[in-house]
Amino acid sequence: MSELIAQLSEEAIGLLIQLIKTQSFSREEAGTADILAHFLAQHAIPAQRRGNNVWAISRNFDPQKPTILLNSHHDTVKPGVAWTYPPLGAVLEGDKLIGLGSNDAGASAVSLLAVFRYFYDRPQAFNLICAITAEEEISGANGIKSILPELGNIDLGIVGEPTGMDAAVAEKGLLVLDGVARGRTGHAARNEGDNALYKALDDINWLRSYQFPKVSPLLGPVKMTVTQISAGTQHNVVPDECRYVVDVRPTECYSNEEILAIIRANVQAEITPRSTHLQSSGIVLTHPLVRKAVAMGKMTYGSPTLSDQALMRFTTLKMGPGDSARSHAPDEFILLSEIRSGIADYIELLTDFEL
Repeated sequence: MSELIAQLSEEAIGLLIQLIKTQSFSREEAGTADILAHFLAQHAIPAQRRGNNVWAISRNFDPQKPTILLNSHHDTVKPGVAWTYPPLGAVLEGDKLIGLGSNDAGASAVSLLAVFRYFYDRPQAFNLICAITAEEEISGANGIKSILPELGNIDLGIVGEPTGMDAAVAEKGLLVLDGVARGRTGHAARNEGDNALYKALDDINWLRSYQFPKVSPLLGPVKMTVTQISAGTQHNVVPDECRYVVDVRPTECYSNEEILAIIRANVQAEITPRSTHLQSSGIVLTHPLVRKAVAMGKMTYGSPTLSDQALMRFTTLKMGPGDSARSHAPDEFILLSEIRSGIADYIELLTDFEL
């Protein structure tokens, strides 16, 4: 590792420690946004900010060149009660840094910032924008979605999430549906009414057993799971309404709108999506960035977890230091060695890269 990359890595680790020690639950990230903006200013890089989203643009931006977005997030989930370390303590034990957001996705955020600094004023065949954004954990309206129009045309995105620095070339989307089956009340002791609960159970049986014909080679089938149900007011009244919730995990084989149309055509309930914007996303295996990652020895795979990729309508690759299994878990941690090697890998990936 060169002396410069080693210095960037140590400064990235120092920044991560500051971020961990500062509470940054989704929608409450002002403190960490301040730290990120100050860090860029300290290194003579003009920072832009909207809400709790912070971004910077490479010095020699040329609109004639393609633009690559480096993106990760600085918000965190709230810690559970099973933590044995202080979640905001940033406890360092040898190579292990323990703290909330260390793995998801602080390590990726500070690593991408280090990479951006490395290339900031170096001539390349592309422009770089580095955006460290808010509300990723809740797919919030005031996160990356709110600033994408300000970033201009993006040709490629590298989304920093814990993948062990392997290349997640596809990611499932998310479609949450509210179903309302309607019937007519009647006395349970007599043959009266039209039981909405039975209608909902027929729907649920279909949702449980239906298999979408097209199966993704990387992500497998579209998955539908009924996760909530509610009906009835008392034991002797036939319910006239039954509500249920369906969690759908789309693949690239179907748009969210196509899935919604298929479901509506096969169930009795009124189906209302909470949103349709969290689409499945990914990148073709023949893309030059994927080819370079493979040449570096990186594995490709499909990711079942959702990220801000779902909000991006351009080609994206998910890749970052850490392990997804540590995310949202007690005593979350990152290895310092993972950050150092992640920064070196990102730099190698983008050196002499051309779209």
